[in-house]
Amino acid sequence: MVVEDDAVMNDQIPAVIPALVFDREHVPVLVGGSVVAGRFTVGGAGVVIGPVGMVIIAEASDTPSKSGVWSAEEVRLIGPAPAPVTERLMGAPWSVAESSLPIHITVRVGGEVLYLGTARVSQAGTSDGVLSHCELRLEAPLSRELLNRVRPPLPPGDLPGLEWLRNVNGDRAEALEQFVTGWCPTADATESPASDSAPRFPGGLRHLYRLARQRPGALGIQNRILPEPDVHTDHLGEMLVFGVENQGGFFWTLLWTLEEPEADPTVWFREFDEQPIAEQEPLSGFLIQFSLFEASMGADYLALSRKLSLHHRSGNSPKPCTLCPCVPSGPGNPPTSMWLPASLCMSAARTVKHSMSGPGPPTEAPWTRWPASPSTGTASMADLSQEVISVGSDR
Repeated sequence: MVVEDDAVMNDQIPAVIPALVFDREHVPVLVGGSVVAGRFTVGGAGVVIGPVGMVIIAEASDTPSKSGVWSAEEVRLIGPAPAPVTERLMGAPWSVAESSLPIHITVRVGGEVLYLGTARVSQAGTSDGVLSHCELRLEAPLSRELLNRVRPPLPPGDLPGLEWLRNVNGDRAEALEQFVTGWCPTADATESPASDSAPRFPGGLRHLYRLARQRPGALGIQNRILPEPDVHTDHLGEMLVFGVENQGGFFWTLLWTLEEPEADPTVWFREFDEQPIAEQEPLSGFLIQFSLFEASMGADYLALSRKLSLHHRSGNSPKPCTLCPCVPSGPGNPPTSMWLPASLCMSAARTVKHSMSGPGPPTEAPWTRWPASPSTGTASMADLSQEVISVGSDR
């Protein structure tokens, strides 16, 4: 069987091996000796540990909740993981050298095992001493053809539409509902009656809370709109705090009043004891901005580029974005509190955030981010391989 050259081969192991042969003959060589006592399962993937190495055997899958290949550069283990796996990947206090042993990555495809090479731990987290997740960086990136074998794309499904765009500068409540119901997945939840405190909120915020009862993601992934019971007044008793930045650096507020709230009030953001600053959009537009920004930052799958946004320049360029239609000015810009100049665009299953800055030197081109609801939403981005630097899952 012919396989891409970048399906890395160990000196002694071909890239594609019958599963039974790999398990019987090659795994003991890679880990060093008997493997009967060192076999574990982590998030659906088999993990074999021995004195000279570790082998991870994942299933070919594109399910974010399971361990497996996440992108051309990354493999993830989804915990909880047994103690021996946690110790090997994070380093036991009494055996630091173990964490430097090779980690061999393989994927089972039908009756065969594809050997992808070695990887190193790039990030890991624990909960109560138990490994909850681990990101491993492949030493050699996979080609798109090989990636599609070990992380087969999901079949196209119903993609979120763009009908809501027609209402952005009209019925913004309808635009918000159409976007949220098309983008945010439903969760098992029961419809609960509005609390006694609901009348103190403007209609736009009450509307978002109604949507969030069935779609909790509507309240944000990175930054958060506070759940209704958690909304509170600030330390001066002047502003109603309804949203917070993910690191607590600032918060969003509305003017607190005992009277009937405004229909579409000004949104203010504030850093600690600094003076509050008004958002450019009132609440109706802010909630659309917030939802689009959170979609661009919190989707399961994304593609990244530093080049394509050169044709966009935050909506000020005469050259339009050729990838997706822009959200009209106003809601098409991230909230003022996001600081960096940027514009937000949409196409079916994708939101695009074009930013004038990115994770690199200031001389680099702007940063563009394409998230998608299913991984198929990024498939067309892979065709721009000379400019797209990463296509894969973000979770």
